[in-house]
Amino acid sequence: MPIGQDATTAKQSAADEESWIAKLGPGLVTGAADDDPSGIATYSQAGAQFGYGLLWTLLFTYPLMVGIQLIAARIGRVSGHGLATNIRRHYPKWLLYALVALLVVANTINIAADISAMGDALHLIAGGSSHLYVLFFGVLSVLLQVFIPYKEYAHILKWLTLALLTYVGTVFVVHVPWPAVLENTVLPHIAWKQEYITTVVAVFGTTISPYLFFWQASQEVEEMRADPQGRPLKRALAQAARNLRRIKIDTFMGMAFSNIVAFFIMLTTAVTLNAHGITDIQTSAQAAAALRPIAGEFAFLLFAAGIVGTGMLAVPVLAGSAAYAMAGAFQWQSSLESKPAAAKQFYGIIAASTLVGVALGFTPIDPIKALFWSAVLNGVISVPIMVVMMLMAARPDIMGSLVASSRLKAMGWLGTGVMLVAVVGMLVTMAG
Repeated sequence: MPIGQDATTAKQSAADEESWIAKLGPGLVTGAADDDPSGIATYSQAGAQFGYGLLWTLLFTYPLMVGIQLIAARIGRVSGHGLATNIRRHYPKWLLYALVALLVVANTINIAADISAMGDALHLIAGGSSHLYVLFFGVLSVLLQVFIPYKEYAHILKWLTLALLTYVGTVFVVHVPWPAVLENTVLPHIAWKQEYITTVVAVFGTTISPYLFFWQASQEVEEMRADPQGRPLKRALAQAARNLRRIKIDTFMGMAFSNIVAFFIMLTTAVTLNAHGITDIQTSAQAAAALRPIAGEFAFLLFAAGIVGTGMLAVPVLAGSAAYAMAGAFQWQSSLESKPAAAKQFYGIIAASTLVGVALGFTPIDPIKALFWSAVLNGVISVPIMVVMMLMAARPDIMGSLVASSRLKAMGWLGTGVMLVAVVGMLVTMAG
């Protein structure tokens, strides 16, 4: 092959690779943010308590996550507005205010649990005061969101997703019986016991969370605004094929990344903690500490460092989704690209929810109970939000000619039905 042609081929390959990587954005960050320190605690508890018995849940929830997140992303990009704005325009205000209020409360509690876990993890690694670390992480998160424009901040979030690879690496420093893992993943042995069902519900509620819907829809709006040629797809059909293809790739890859990492977290704790009789794990930092004498210092450091990295990714998503929801409900300026003076209420919600979360870490409130009630709130509000999203995705006045396809609607409604069953199961378990 001539040298000139070889160079041209290499440049084309590099351009193709760059184009493929460029397709990953809101979906990747959304999926990665799902594996926050609170999620790590849930997956760790599942692995510690039931070994390989719940690995199948992460295979089962993958298409459900993809379906509902695709719906959220399409609503944002096609309509040009986030979920809260669309709900405000087309549904009763009482429904909007109720859903947004519950979302903000649940997110703030989740932020508190995540930042506390980050402080505890860094304390395990480096010593020092976990409370000072909590304050540092909270203030840092607010400053990054308020003072770094969206384009640069989106790149930071994208790179932070690499922190999750620590959990993939952890598996390779411990012995894993892969045949047993494969069998339990594809051929689940479901135990109809209260503890088992409760944990299944917790995993479902962790993987399919309302704040992810609001975040990904709003990020698609941010992507549109960042593109000088970007317009809502329902009014720019020539842009539809390219953007919907990008959304599909981004969401499929992002949710796959999320569930693969969750799978490895559950697997790591199954082959270490469960195998050594440690079955009660309440926090992600507790899981990291328990790994140390069993799996060694390196596995412990990987696991603990991952908690800090995923927290730095998840806290902005939690605070940002609350701010987008509030801004959409009250018609405030809402963009991470805006200067602080131009979007005071939007950035005010980001700062308030994060700093209230920090403050909760200094109170006697039990973070485990707080996280439990946050999960309850998320579970309760996820179903009506998903129902409203599915209805919006089928409305021509919102989506134009780009209403959801029959296949996508089937995936979305299936996910909604599964979440309804999960919430009912959770409430029944609580009542019992």
